[in-house]
Amino acid sequence: MPTDFAAPLASGLLDPAAPPPGIVLNAEGASVAKRYNVYRNNVTVSLIAAVAAIYPAVQRIVGEDFFRAMARAHVRETPPSSPLLFDYGRAFPAFIAAYPYAAEMPWLADVARIERAWLDAYHAADAPALAADDLAALPAQALPDLQLRAHPAAQVVRSAYPAVSIFAINRHEGPVSPLTTRDAQIALVTRPADEVIVTHLPDEAAPFLQALLDGQPLASAAEAALSANPSFDLTTHLAALIEAGVFASLPEETVA
Repeated sequence: MPTDFAAPLASGLLDPAAPPPGIVLNAEGASVAKRYNVYRNNVTVSLIAAVAAIYPAVQRIVGEDFFRAMARAHVRETPPSSPLLFDYGRAFPAFIAAYPYAAEMPWLADVARIERAWLDAYHAADAPALAADDLAALPAQALPDLQLRAHPAAQVVRSAYPAVSIFAINRHEGPVSPLTTRDAQIALVTRPADEVIVTHLPDEAAPFLQALLDGQPLASAAEAALSANPSFDLTTHLAALIEAGVFASLPEETVA
């Protein structure tokens, strides 16, 4: 579709009050406004469906009617910038945080952020994950200065609410389990063995992981974790992070 045709046609698609663009021709016996409104409605419905597919837990929490109204408001405010539908809706969590009708659910935006991170992890580049045996094969003197790289699918989502638990009990169909905590939670999103998983990152592991993701060597990251929590267990938490698939495999020059 030529750009000089597409831009005017799209200009009013997300604004129900906008008149049809002048390039829409009137077929014999047909209303220009009616024809354009059908097309406009189809675009809006498709984008709402795309948002619903990305945020199923949010929709389950608030109900389909509430969700569709919220998604419609988002769609009209935020037109797509990519032809890929799975790439749409990145601004939806921030929209939820500012949406006045969701103000009584302050944790809802964080649940949406976890869902977005889940999808991004699903579509992240393929890469082998670091295995415990890879680390064990390194000489002991190399470990303190070792810098670990994040796997392309690994993401961290921090929340002041139990967003990981709320996400988990609403992500799938079936009875909703009671929420057993009100504590803040950190979501760790990874994709080991090609399956996206969301786990609760322990608070004591967060400074350690953040330091590693910031590029600090293993010894410095451990010092940061011990400074925040003197009882931090390096072996246990490093093994758990490796098992979760947080890190990419080591470059060949590291293991050579």
